[in-house]
Amino acid sequence: MNLLPPGASTVRDRIGAAIFTRVAGPDGPRNRARIHGTPGPRWFGPDRPVRRVHGDASMFIGGLSALLLQSLHPLAMAAVAAHSGFRGDPWGRLQRTSTFLAVTTYGPADSARAACERVSAVHGTVRGTTADGLPYAASDPHLLCWVHVAEVDTFLRAHQRYGAHPLDDEGCDGYVADMARIARELGIPDPPTDRAGLAERLAAYRGELRATAEARSTARYLLLNPPVPLVARLPYGALAAGAVSLLPDWASRELRLPRLPVAEDLCVRPLGTAVTAGLRWVLSPTRAAVGETES
Repeated sequence: MNLLPPGASTVRDRIGAAIFTRVAGPDGPRNRARIHGTPGPRWFGPDRPVRRVHGDASMFIGGLSALLLQSLHPLAMAAVAAHSGFRGDPWGRLQRTSTFLAVTTYGPADSARAACERVSAVHGTVRGTTADGLPYAASDPHLLCWVHVAEVDTFLRAHQRYGAHPLDDEGCDGYVADMARIARELGIPDPPTDRAGLAERLAAYRGELRATAEARSTARYLLLNPPVPLVARLPYGALAAGAVSLLPDWASRELRLPRLPVAEDLCVRPLGTAVTAGLRWVLSPTRAAVGETES
């Protein structure tokens, strides 16, 4: 039985379609149908934790938090600033990333492997020197591993705090193991496969991490001057605050981002929960259209 007031379903569909197009690009619906509809074996079955995490609206917060954390490695930040074009085409970069995650998480194994090969080919062309004279190469396994573990950690943190169905301990370890499958295809030889290994690997990078001027500029851009319409600034602000709240204390200090624990408990978390719930609701018809459901 439809309990929505007249016209509400149409409004929801329009908002959901607009958000999906922003995140997945103009070819999003066609790509999604192909990803989910093409027969063949997948890397991950329907019961795998990676499907639950990547299919939840908490990824909006996790993705933003991942960008902030990843920026704290000077070599990674230099590569992004010089080669990614995220300021000139932020939505294009988001769309490419979301498509890669969708293909590797839900798509046929052949398509997932091809997507990883394309990314690795791009990484092979990204190299340069930082302002301090340090050389970097995006294909460096050590640098790739930093980007990977920062992403896995923040995606999982976001899901456990804002996801509709947080994972149990076994599921959390399973998510790290699932992501390790993708990491190996991208040229990371020994990615962590459980939460203990993830924590150890993150700690091992701590001595290399600091906020450069580029990292702080990126944080200001993402948090204070985001590429979103004025009407979306308020909900985006809630997502941004949630993303900052997921960062380790040392990381927010490096980026000079204020943290008020009381405010986070009373305001940030409830607002983040409300916005992700709203996103989950407006995007549900889009998910159902291709037969995708949250676990």
